[in-house]
Amino acid sequence: MKLIKAVIRPEKETEVIRTLEQAGLSALTKWDVLGRGRQRGIQVGATTYGELSKLCLMLVVKDEEAPKAVEAILASAKTGHPGDGRIFVSAVKEAYTIRTGKPDA
Repeated sequence: MKLIKAVIRPEKETEVIRTLEQAGLSALTKWDVLGRGRQRGIQVGATTYGELSKLCLMLVVKDEEAPKAVEAILASAKTGHPGDGRIFVSAVKEAYTIRTGKPDA
């Protein structure tokens, strides 16, 4: 299994989630986050905003579904401007269903 964390622009939430659902990937967790990338925030006039509002999506998918999930996020989250976000993919060694206490396959 793979854990995919995607930090995206909040205004892209609906489009990204819809694209993931169309790809057959509907299970996810999301939360609002603050952060900054290489550009260290944004400057508007004399004011610098060091932390920007972002949305973090977390999905756990089968190994073979990971490329499909990454492609869906890339296609729907991209604006072509700095601050579009990041996608992190890592291996999941174990996962359990709390209700049953059984490991996920």
